[in-house]
Amino acid sequence: MRGDYQQLVDEISAALGAPATLEDRDFGLIAFGAHEGEDDEVMDPVRTRSILQRRSSAAVRAWFEAFGIARAKTALRIPPDPAAGVFRGRICLPVRHRGIVHGYVWLLDDGHLTDLELGSRGAPPDPRIAQAMETAARIGALLADEARAGAELGDLLRELLVAPPDGRPAAAAALRDALRDSLRFTPGTPLTLVAVLPWDTSDTDAAPLPSLPGLLAACALPRGGGPADGPAAAADEPEPAPRPGRDGRTGPAAPPQPAAPAPALAALVRLRAAGAPAPAHTVAEHLLRSPRAAAGPAEGQTPRGGPGHPPPRPGAAGIGAGTRELTDLPATWREALDAARAAHAEPRLGPITRWDAIGAYRMLTALPGTAPDPAIGPLLAPAHAELARTAEVFLDCAGQASRTAQALGIHRQTLYYRLGRVEKLTGLDLDDGEHRLLLHMALKAARL
Repeated sequence: MRGDYQQLVDEISAALGAPATLEDRDFGLIAFGAHEGEDDEVMDPVRTRSILQRRSSAAVRAWFEAFGIARAKTALRIPPDPAAGVFRGRICLPVRHRGIVHGYVWLLDDGHLTDLELGSRGAPPDPRIAQAMETAARIGALLADEARAGAELGDLLRELLVAPPDGRPAAAAALRDALRDSLRFTPGTPLTLVAVLPWDTSDTDAAPLPSLPGLLAACALPRGGGPADGPAAAADEPEPAPRPGRDGRTGPAAPPQPAAPAPALAALVRLRAAGAPAPAHTVAEHLLRSPRAAAGPAEGQTPRGGPGHPPPRPGAAGIGAGTRELTDLPATWREALDAARAAHAEPRLGPITRWDAIGAYRMLTALPGTAPDPAIGPLLAPAHAELARTAEVFLDCAGQASRTAQALGIHRQTLYYRLGRVEKLTGLDLDDGEHRLLLHMALKAARL
């Protein structure tokens, strides 16, 4: 399939005598033509970055989209803008199929295409442009076919990941047959799942996922989606009533929980060997660059800045343990999702981490999605965010005051004052190891 794209891009380059590049609608690189000559400015920074990183940046995407490329049905001319790193003008050929844009062909103009009629404003296009647009339409048909095939595999993957235990053998068999028919899979090959969190599913006409080595199928799932017998099932249970704290008082109601957290993407990846997750890491890196992986702080969270806790990353990815059995994938998905949740909550783990590398978060992510412990309810109020951060950094530093004060950039007396307020708010004794454990784990769990 990729060879077909390359051949069609070369056809366009030859017809117009200009280097061409094909990108999907998320600005992920698919194919590019040869760049002849010794003029370094032909390869302006935007084109160079696209080829080397296989994706354009969000800023570049926004700049080009401002010219209306996503709505265009005919070729467009994009002027140069050296300030934006665009040293050469471009002609953009929208790649469409049945009214849906699936990507763009970009032609660098060194000046010889300046007078080329593109067919706008009612004038007929130059025959070379007409030929190039016909080739772009063939590319659009290929991309649409690829999207349909990918959607079918994604649907089968989703059915397996959400199937109850007694339905997994049949769902695994259906996915196995479809993968084998697509020539992407040999039974017994080691596999794993990558979870990308959050994942924007609002664009129902989104382009297919990039063709990456090892990426077999992908689907979006609710963040709590997973095996019916796993921890996610408990997340839908009603929240328990407030329980008395250690000082005998009943804690206030916990902060409201988000009703519909952002979905996560599940990506099935073929590994070269068991215990060698490099292909999964590569897939995760590429997926995190997608605009659909961009988001702000996790729902219901207040960004925690400062040296102790940097703000949450825009997105995170988790990698589950490898398996050779498709029926094991629901458990692998839970591991990948737990790792992504941990990396999203704890920047030092991310933006990509494996389930076996998240330490105590393996236990915390396995807990049902219940309300926070009532003892720390008052500490989670927005007005006490600084106290919560102070308490967590203090516990991260094993209760060492000097390390904590240095990490937070405050005087030790200020630290002692804040810790005293924490004790008063929670009713916990920070000299008691069990109380410390409760506070430490509750604060971390509240950020998941």
